[in-house]
Amino acid sequence: MEQILKQYSLINHLNVSRETILDFENFITMIKEKNRQINIISKESCKNNIIRERHLIDSAQVIDFIDLNKNTTTDLGTGGGFPGIVLAIMLKNTKKKIKINLYEKSHHKSVFLREVSRKLNLDTEVIQNDIFGTTELKTGTIIARAFKPLPVVLELVYKNFISYKNLILFMGKSGKEILEETLKVWDLDFEQRKSITSEDSFLLNIKKINKK
Repeated sequence: MEQILKQYSLINHLNVSRETILDFENFITMIKEKNRQINIISKESCKNNIIRERHLIDSAQVIDFIDLNKNTTTDLGTGGGFPGIVLAIMLKNTKKKIKINLYEKSHHKSVFLREVSRKLNLDTEVIQNDIFGTTELKTGTIIARAFKPLPVVLELVYKNFISYKNLILFMGKSGKEILEETLKVWDLDFEQRKSITSEDSFLLNIKKINKK
């Protein structure tokens, strides 16, 4: 166990409990088992140490951006549960009463997400439909990781959500250039923070979105 704990050292500053790490490890086991049947993640990245850093730790680092005063957080296009399931695990073990809404179009991935949520006793709702066709949405924090390009996500949130607290986005290697171009069209109130898992990546925490 001590050896496994060391592998989560990048998120020590988040005071992650042993219970949370045990849940993370159970989630990894479930991913690997299901990945033999369907592609939850790529075959190349389906190794314990890669799943831990590339998916779990990367997802976990945004927990302090979550609005804990609202009763829901929404993950757009969660895929295999990143970051939604990871955050639900962390919130469960901090006793915070926040439900994570997981939007995922894939039937097979939705079934997997419900199974994970049931086995780990997570407060989630898996919503298997196209988020672009759902309007007048209300939530606390909105999160998108490896979902759609920045301008597409902004348009979606601007049009389909009537109430939200903030929007968290994971930006990759070309993120700075994309953000610069986007700011020519959108007026954003945001802060950015360097990713702890990649030198070239950063996180965006957007508070307000308006068109110029």
